[in-house]
Amino acid sequence: MPRFVIAGTQSGVGKTTISTGIMAALKKRGIKVQPFKVGPDYIDPAFHTFVTANKSRNLDSWMLDKNSIIKLFAKNAMNKDISVIEGVMGLYDGYGVKKDEGSTAHVSKILNAPVILIINGKGMSSSAAAQVLGYKLYDEGVNIKGVIINNISGEVHYDLLKESIERDTKIKCIGFLKPNKNIELKSRHLGLVPSVEVENLKRKIDEIAKMVEETIDLDALLAIAGTAEEISYKPEKYKRIVGNVNIGVPLDKAFNFYYEDNLDLLKALGANIVYFSPLKDEELPKNLHGLYIGGGFPEIFAKDLEENISMRNSIKKAIEKGLPTYAECGGLMYLSKGITTLENREYEMVGIFNTKASMTKRLQRFGYVYVNIDKSCAIAEKKYSVKAHEFHRSTVDDIKEDEYVYTVNKIRNGEIVKTWKCGFKKYNALGAYAHIHFYSNMSIANDFIKNCISFKNRSCEEYEK
Repeated sequence: MPRFVIAGTQSGVGKTTISTGIMAALKKRGIKVQPFKVGPDYIDPAFHTFVTANKSRNLDSWMLDKNSIIKLFAKNAMNKDISVIEGVMGLYDGYGVKKDEGSTAHVSKILNAPVILIINGKGMSSSAAAQVLGYKLYDEGVNIKGVIINNISGEVHYDLLKESIERDTKIKCIGFLKPNKNIELKSRHLGLVPSVEVENLKRKIDEIAKMVEETIDLDALLAIAGTAEEISYKPEKYKRIVGNVNIGVPLDKAFNFYYEDNLDLLKALGANIVYFSPLKDEELPKNLHGLYIGGGFPEIFAKDLEENISMRNSIKKAIEKGLPTYAECGGLMYLSKGITTLENREYEMVGIFNTKASMTKRLQRFGYVYVNIDKSCAIAEKKYSVKAHEFHRSTVDDIKEDEYVYTVNKIRNGEIVKTWKCGFKKYNALGAYAHIHFYSNMSIANDFIKNCISFKNRSCEEYEK
């Protein structure tokens, strides 16, 4: 399985632009590309998927153990020609300051994958070699096999940096990109503007791919990918739960934050995923036995969500009848009584949970957390602990203590540094800010499916009566 990791010296160095450009250029050659993203990001994988037509997957070595990382990688890379793995933040940035927890470097070592390091060459000459050498020596277990230099004026500047880097680090330079405002991907409060909202995205990607073809050595990249060492892989076996259920999943501009492997696991356990749009559809799909509302940007589309009264009523009635429902982050906001935007405009939402969401100008929670599920709920028959991730700028009003399901801990160096309550439970619905990767505790996916089967059986019994 040929593969390589695209890493950066830091955030903002151009990883996503260069990664998508390389994927697009390889696809133009007729190469089947399987994309991956290190870490808990949802937005970058959507660009990968748009470019390659293959679902991008998250590889997070803090939330998932080594074996899960290898299994998920191998399962998805198996029938593809090459895997391109985009890193997160800087090469060595992960959970706190630990080298081998959640970083791009850690994932590269787990997968025995060579690394292509992206640096910002603006305003540098020989200092570029010192920078690359530092990244090489910081952890010599990381196999840095190539360097791409971003943001430089042209070939003369590139040749200058290339000479010093290759001479002093013995790492090959395989190309560069010049600045181009036409290909810039704009950002918003949670990162890049999602691919579904970018105008003329295909034109941008085509232009990036053309630049990559002109100044990055794709043949050298393919050769590096072929040097990846073998990894042992044992195909995963699922114990399929008896019964088939239909789980509704909203997928549109307002809701599109899902780990693709979460959806695959639900399918493997007996679920049929039924997609719909809270923005455009008039009501929930018929014959649902569960509902999984992911994150996204409901605050950006709050006016449209409010105006779709029939959909909001349809969801509310279904949940009040006991439909098992799991809502993460943006999903929690949608199931609240309302959303107040940064412009101080309030929009009515579904109204399941007795709370309102308000947008703020700064991040409220950001980073990895430990979630203790203290009570049975839509996704848990009993108490569980699970690793998760939070990233949001909104807050919700407090509710009654007995309606909370989660105790969330922020831990640093083995000690709890902050604790708070989250996880709102009402009827058979759970809404919470934390994003959970089901492979971090597969009991959650199992219990959710069982809950859906129970609802289906109860519905059948009531119909027969």
